[in-house]
Amino acid sequence: MVTQSLPAGLAASAVVAASSANLGPGFDSIGLALSLYDEIAVETTDSGLTVMVEGEGADQVPLGPEHLVVRAIRHGLRAVGAQAGGLVVRCRNAIPHSRGLGSSAAAVVGGLAIVNGLVEQVDSKPLSEAQLIQLSSEFEGHPDNAAAAVLGGAVVSWIDGTGDRPDYAAVPLRLHPDIHLFSAIPEEQSSTAETRVLLPAQVSHDEARFNISRVALLVVALTQRPDLLMPATEDALHQPQRAPAMPASAEYLRLLRRHNVAATISGAGPALITMTTEPELPSEAVEYGAAHGFTVTAMTAGDRVRWSEGVATID
Repeated sequence: MVTQSLPAGLAASAVVAASSANLGPGFDSIGLALSLYDEIAVETTDSGLTVMVEGEGADQVPLGPEHLVVRAIRHGLRAVGAQAGGLVVRCRNAIPHSRGLGSSAAAVVGGLAIVNGLVEQVDSKPLSEAQLIQLSSEFEGHPDNAAAAVLGGAVVSWIDGTGDRPDYAAVPLRLHPDIHLFSAIPEEQSSTAETRVLLPAQVSHDEARFNISRVALLVVALTQRPDLLMPATEDALHQPQRAPAMPASAEYLRLLRRHNVAATISGAGPALITMTTEPELPSEAVEYGAAHGFTVTAMTAGDRVRWSEGVATID
C-alpha cells in the first residue's frame, strides 16, 4: 500500500560488493563478498525514467524498467509504502557480468540500498538488514550472493518455509585473518540458468554425506583453521557436473588444486575464487592463468552495502 510519494530532487547513492557463492561444497548456502564494487546514484524526478550505465555490461543490460536496479528500487519502495514519480539512475559497474561474481545480486542489493538513502530523507523507516536480505533474495530464490552483498565478508544463509514466499536469512562469519583471496576471471561468460540444468535432480546418500561433512568443515576452515581449506573446499554436488560447460575453468581448477591451492568455481562460474594462507599464488598457476585468458587478481573480503543521502557521487 502506497502511503507516501517522494518529492522530486531527492538524491542517494550506494556502493555494493561482488560476491562468490558456494565456495565448493556450500551450494546455495555459503557466500563471500569480494572487494570489487558497483556504484549506483539515483535522483527522484516528477516523472519518467532515465537509466545510464558505464563499465561492465553497459552494452548488455536494458536501459528501461527491466533494469535490475530499477526493478529493485521499485520493489523496495513498495515494501516501505512509497513511490517516486520519476527516476534518474546512474550505474558505474566494476563487477563482470555472467561470470559467477554476483553482479545480479549486487544490482538488486544496491537498488534496495538506494531506497534506504531516499526514504531516510523524508523521515520514513528504512529497510532493515533482515528485509534487505529477504527482498534481494526473492529475485534469485536463494540468499547466498545477496546476503554476502548485504552483510559483507563471509556468510551462511538458509531458507525457512516453502510456498510462494519463503523466508530467507543469513548470519555473518568472521573470516580468519590469515586467508588470502584471489579471483581468476576469464573472458568467457556463463549463465546460472544454463549451468543449473546440468545438475541432477537426485544425488546419492554417499554424495550428500560427503558434502555435508565438507560444508561443516568449510565453516571451521574459514573462521578458525585455514590450514583445512583444501579438504574443506572439496565438492561432489555441482562442480563436477558443471565442468563440461566450462572446460577451461575446470582445467584451471584442477591445476590450482594440484598446487595445493584451495580453489573453487565461483558461483555458477566460469570465474574461480581461491583461498590460501600464502600471500601469493604459485608462479606456475599465475602463468597458466595468464596464458589461458584468465585475469588473476588479489582481493580482500568485501564490505557490507553502503548508502548515503544527498548529492549523487557519480558524474
